Amino acid sequence: MVAVSTRLRAGAALLGPAFVAAIAYVDPGNVATNTAAGAHYGYLLVWVLVVANVMAGLVQYLSAKLGLVTGKSLPEAVRDHLPRPVRLAYWGQAEVVAMATELAEVLGGAIALSLLFDLPLLLGGVITGVVSTILLLVQDKRGQQPFERVITTMLVVIAVGFMAGLFVSPPSVSGAVSGLVPRFDGADSVLLAAGMLGATVMPHAVYLHSALARDRHGRNPSVLGATKIDVVVAMVLAGAVNMAMLLLAASALQGVSGVDTLEGAHAAVGATLGGGIALLFALGLLASGFASTAVGCYAGAVVMDGLLRVRIPLLARRLVTLVPALAILAFGVDPTFALVLSQVVLSFGIPFALIPLVWLTARRSVMGSFTNRRSVTVAACVVAFAVVALNVALIYLTVSA
Repeated sequence: MVAVSTRLRAGAALLGPAFVAAIAYVDPGNVATNTAAGAHYGYLLVWVLVVANVMAGLVQYLSAKLGLVTGKSLPEAVRDHLPRPVRLAYWGQAEVVAMATELAEVLGGAIALSLLFDLPLLLGGVITGVVSTILLLVQDKRGQQPFERVITTMLVVIAVGFMAGLFVSPPSVSGAVSGLVPRFDGADSVLLAAGMLGATVMPHAVYLHSALARDRHGRNPSVLGATKIDVVVAMVLAGAVNMAMLLLAASALQGVSGVDTLEGAHAAVGATLGGGIALLFALGLLASGFASTAVGCYAGAVVMDGLLRVRIPLLARRLVTLVPALAILAFGVDPTFALVLSQVVLSFGIPFALIPLVWLTARRSVMGSFTNRRSVTVAACVVAFAVVALNVALIYLTVSA
């Protein structure tokens, strides 16, 4: 019994990097798209979340695998195979994507602070930036494991915040099961499905996980088994949170107007389920904004260091992506429009993360004996094609709407 307990503790000690990456899967963009999907279409798009979570699990495992086998992050591995001009252009698109990520996540934190304390969005954005910088200082000064523990704690807060409402308004089991059948209901449902997928498979999480796994374990393929468990547990938790958002909206908010915005969704939750659940919803959104902003900035540093071999001070790196987000808030841009715009920009960045990842992990010259099996490569190619295709649809439908 003691030996089993010791092995369990040793195994648990290897977990953590995937939980940091998983924050990207429960950020404010997910809250907006999942809530809108449930409110407008009930259980129709449950299958999209299931498929997206399976896709995300495979992608995150391949990212971690690349880091553990090669000892390099994905941006470093990409740098090794690109000439300098192409590498600079690649970094440029990654930086724009990082700014879009920051916009969505700072906006989520700002809206949460507005809901909780009636603060102006700009002030809420500044506070979100300050708190996320403090979280990054934990990683910079105390190391990766304390940072992982802080982010995992926030992930638990997010889970409680968005799952609590299910105990007040339980979803229909038969409705949820029927939602597992893949189907759409018009172009708007395709747009929402693409948005849900785009908010789930995030470019910065793909770049970051390779560095997180490498920095925690070094070049150490022997921990690939534990990494699989890490990814599965983290993705199950993130998937459960996303599913809770959709199911809660389907059971309690279907047909309610105004839920296309985070503020509207919060108001609808309060009117339907009570102030206590609305408070937990806002707290979950706040934790999501704080944690995802810190993780997004961390990813931006990994990309810059990996592609350009340039390290800049934490505060300077923080300002690169934070200032544009605050500027948009300062100019009074409609929050819903800004959130949609950020998701469209993120859609452009997804192929640049997924295609190199699939290509690199399928090359024996890169991975040696740990090259992906043919079946894994085929599955990864299908995932990459599906994600890219749906995000092209998202861009087209958004522009033509």
